[in-house]
Amino acid sequence: MIEFKNIRKSFDEKVVLDDVSHVMETGKCNLIIGTSGSGKTVLQKCLVGLFEPDSGEILYDGISFTEMDDDGRKALRQQIGMLFQGSALFDSMTVEQNVMFPLDMFAKMNSSEKLKRVNEVLDRVNLEGANKKFPAEISGGMKKRVGIARAIVLNPKYLFCDEPNSGLDPQTSMVIDKLILEITKEFNMTTVINTHDMNSVMEIGENILYMFEGHKEWTGNNEEIIFSKNEKLNQFIFASKFLQDAKDMRMLEAKGIIADDRNMEDMLNNGEEIK
Repeated sequence: MIEFKNIRKSFDEKVVLDDVSHVMETGKCNLIIGTSGSGKTVLQKCLVGLFEPDSGEILYDGISFTEMDDDGRKALRQQIGMLFQGSALFDSMTVEQNVMFPLDMFAKMNSSEKLKRVNEVLDRVNLEGANKKFPAEISGGMKKRVGIARAIVLNPKYLFCDEPNSGLDPQTSMVIDKLILEITKEFNMTTVINTHDMNSVMEIGENILYMFEGHKEWTGNNEEIIFSKNEKLNQFIFASKFLQDAKDMRMLEAKGIIADDRNMEDMLNNGEEIK
């Protein structure tokens, strides 16, 4: 569990985060969503210590990250895995070498133990046999899976993902979402995901924090979001008529209202309110 209380962060005179509090739950995919400039990236960087908040407190499983000394933070970061937006693989290293990099940095293992662990996580992300390939030789989806393998190779308690589906087609994005969800459950991690992908919100959003202009605007899950009456949230999530119609139909299904395709179309075309 990661809890943050009354986080405030500004750059010069501009306040980017203003009194933001929330709990990221263990064993769940915790999503931070919002438009560009809403503060979600700055919030994630505060959580991992890349930025220092001006005020407020961050706790990892009840232990104050804010008050930790450098040694304490270094030890904690070894329990954190990070999946970067562009995968951030080393082009001059093979898949095997990329995944092994954190082990070389932090693990007290011999070469055979490291290789065994690398093969375990590559197998887990369905990349067995890809050890000797270079990043230029694999697809965007495979690069993301290599990034996930590297992020979990140290068996972290906390996993941070920055736009994990950036640049991927919808089908591959769904594969990555499913993989992140499965790994979160399997290893009982606290997973924190920054995303613009509405498919991710609807598919794996178990605990969602919606940010608006530096404030916590709404929290809930992917089922509650359908019924939310928060105007700012609805304008962000269901921006197009197609998505608004999809929301209306999902609400009908959830409430057990049965209508054939023609009646449903008539209701939507006539602008009838779904109550």
